[in-house]
Amino acid sequence: MSFNSSDISAFKDIWVFCEQRNGKLMNTDFELISEGRKLADERGSKLVGVLLGYNVKDIARELGGYGADKVIVCDDPVLEVYTTDAYTKVLCDIVMEKKPEVILMGASSIGRDLAPRCAARLHTGLTADCTHLDIDMKKYVDFLSKSSTLDLSKTTFKMDDVNLKMTRPAFGGHLMATIICPRFRPCMSTVRPGVMKKSEFNQAKADACEIELHPVSICESDINTKVLKVVKEKRQLIDLIGADVIVSVGRGISKNVEAGIQLAHKLADAFGGGVIGGSRAVIDSGWLTADHQVGQTGKTVHPKIYIALGISGAIQHKAGMQDSELIIAVNKDATAPIFDCADYGIVGDLFKVVPMMIDEITKVKSNKI
Repeated sequence: MSFNSSDISAFKDIWVFCEQRNGKLMNTDFELISEGRKLADERGSKLVGVLLGYNVKDIARELGGYGADKVIVCDDPVLEVYTTDAYTKVLCDIVMEKKPEVILMGASSIGRDLAPRCAARLHTGLTADCTHLDIDMKKYVDFLSKSSTLDLSKTTFKMDDVNLKMTRPAFGGHLMATIICPRFRPCMSTVRPGVMKKSEFNQAKADACEIELHPVSICESDINTKVLKVVKEKRQLIDLIGADVIVSVGRGISKNVEAGIQLAHKLADAFGGGVIGGSRAVIDSGWLTADHQVGQTGKTVHPKIYIALGISGAIQHKAGMQDSELIIAVNKDATAPIFDCADYGIVGDLFKVVPMMIDEITKVKSNKI
């Protein structure tokens, strides 16, 4: 088949690679379909989900409920368990045939493995771990005005630029970089789970979604690996992205790390079902494991309640939690940047403040006040 990644006029539509595991769609799929809908509307194109697996065609229509116009389903026993060779071959074959303008993937273990393989084979660019996407230049400039320190009055923008603007943390999260791929298509991006907001499910859109069963052309010689057994990690990771209440700790617990973490746990338990997060400084110091990290180089979260204990509020951390529904900050420094995005701020020693918070929450739950 004829495929030339530099013939950008031949490419159209926004695609989302939709990951499934054991026949179940991932929450990231719905986030990316929701974001892809926004991009497709900006570009005036269709939004297409791509689903690979075995016996998965019955779950494809759900993607329409979050905005997909069509879902291309590749259903074959060889795709039941993810392998790099098989998924790369099948996905690239479809891309070469149908020529999408943009491909989005979740920055999961599968997405981070599959995306660079496909980008190399398709001779195009890939931006990994994105936290913001735009096509419309006016919306991108508006994003910069709210989220950067750039002096936009001294910057000239090409307002008719329709390249995908892919923004991601750079230099260890100390800078944000926006990357474009102007000479090749498709533009490819992996997106961090939890960053994009999931739309409300719409059953009428799900019913109207077009399902295309695409034939799979693959043989044993295309696959260089064989999965003998899948062993799941026994250690349970913290689910920051799905939590309604997150209590995060920062350098402010340094005078008594163990006691500070215990207080955070007690406060999270007082709310009922809360989980513990941490700033990058806490993770780098080894006080909490990496699955607890909130921020540009960690997880982006949107809980109902986010409590920051002893966190100064560097821009990298705020970028990961500033869209929480309610933010409460406790810090001894009245000028800490965390107070700029907090709904409620308490200036004080967390080791004194948090026990009082726990007592008050307990009283309220016991109907004593």
